[in-house]
Amino acid sequence: MNLSNKVVAVTGAGRGLGRAMAISLASKGAKLALIDLNQEDLDTTLNLIKEAGSEGYTYTCDVADEPSVETLFERIVKDLGGLNGLINNAGITRDGLFVKVKDGDVIAKMSMDQWNLVMDVNLTGTFLCGREAAVQMIKHKQEGCIINISSISRHGNMGQTNYTATKAAVEAMAVTWSKELSRYGIRAASIAPGYVGTEMVLSMKPEALDKIASGIPAKRLGKPEEIAATAVFILENDYISGRCFEVDGGLRI
Repeated sequence: MNLSNKVVAVTGAGRGLGRAMAISLASKGAKLALIDLNQEDLDTTLNLIKEAGSEGYTYTCDVADEPSVETLFERIVKDLGGLNGLINNAGITRDGLFVKVKDGDVIAKMSMDQWNLVMDVNLTGTFLCGREAAVQMIKHKQEGCIINISSISRHGNMGQTNYTATKAAVEAMAVTWSKELSRYGIRAASIAPGYVGTEMVLSMKPEALDKIASGIPAKRLGKPEEIAATAVFILENDYISGRCFEVDGGLRI
């Protein structure tokens, strides 16, 4: 796919990986539909993509709310004239041990709120946005590509039963979509980042960051721009579908 003048939607575009991917796509000439809950963050990203030489629209939306997502993708097509790509990046964490034990006694357990909140955003949100993007592409006879942002944690990570479940699931969904949607010229793939230097990660204590980096074969955190470059590569290569790209500096959990 030649990204010039193509329309790509990015969820969680207000900051972090979403912002980095939006800027990289803008530098390739893509028009962006920027989706997040925080309008101020979206406005900042919009200004940055304009500086990169492109244009876009901002949309505040709860990606776990079905009617809102249906309306959102209809608006994107109306505002931008079509839809050629989607990056399902929106995600949250609510970490905690599955069961916490002290001196042989169970003192805490992962709550249903911790479980449901992460499921709603990371899994249901990805499902709904992917589905509605596919609906619009098929309806308007536009070939396209859907990318789900998974994680190295999809293999299983202590304290993240909820998060790891969603990140394994979104990878599997991308494989399924690649098989179901290929007849309409729609591809699907996923990216599994390792530890990346987003604002959230870099806010950790320096000693914690040093410990994390020392365990990565590359001996450093990933850069948001490196994840963005992977997304651009997938979108531009029309023979990529159904695969997960691990971008983790050689780290294995």
